[in-house]
Amino acid sequence: MKKNIFVTIGALALFMVSCKQKEQKQEETADVEETAIEVEAPTAAKIIPIEHATAVIEWDDNTIYIDPVGGKAAFEGQKSPDIIFITDIHGDHFNPETLNELDLEGVQIIAPDAVVLQMEENLSSKTTTMKNGESKEIAGFQVKAIPMYNLREEAKDFHVKGRGNGYVFTFGDERIYFSGDTEDIPEMRALENIDKAFICMNLPYTMTVESAADAVLEFKPAQVYPYHFRGRPDVSDVDKFKTLVNEGDSDIEVVQLDWYPTEDY
Repeated sequence: MKKNIFVTIGALALFMVSCKQKEQKQEETADVEETAIEVEAPTAAKIIPIEHATAVIEWDDNTIYIDPVGGKAAFEGQKSPDIIFITDIHGDHFNPETLNELDLEGVQIIAPDAVVLQMEENLSSKTTTMKNGESKEIAGFQVKAIPMYNLREEAKDFHVKGRGNGYVFTFGDERIYFSGDTEDIPEMRALENIDKAFICMNLPYTMTVESAADAVLEFKPAQVYPYHFRGRPDVSDVDKFKTLVNEGDSDIEVVQLDWYPTEDY
């Protein structure tokens, strides 16, 4: 009789331990599930047009300036930069006066060699160079320098191959391309999985709207943003660019931002 009582008590104890372990495991699983729910992916990058080739990107507590020109006044109301990217040596991309007016305390500048060679020491000491094809990880995102150059014989001296950089930024799962000054080069046409493409189009310096549209239809970004479209003497027809892209592929969204806030185009 006593033996049966001991067996019963032992079985009951094992059952209680098993239930306790099961309850503990369920609580641990619930904690893991709750933790997983609380983790949020970074939001999509916010792009703010300033003027012509100049833009501000806000992503995951980073404020990034692209080709800052126009003086400090051009960035009134914007957050101070954490990182600055410069594409080329020309004044609508590299403007030392603007850089010197900005608060550059703790700011990292990324630029091609040709730009750094034109900087005074106070700027060059803050600058990291990137060459065509080079990739870096900075502040939680990735960036790759893409070639930018002219193809037309009469325009080759404007932008020689290897001097300037376009950039592809990878912010989480989002990939954003800034072309810089370029024509419809093979390196642009070979891009893949681009969510937002900022494409220049102004003569005589870069490319026609037809060339720009043809390149876009080849690498097929989800969205394309015409920018840098003020030429000499004419302003490129971005409405025609939009028509050409949408006639070729209606799935590509053409987004027109206000890149010239003081002009009526």
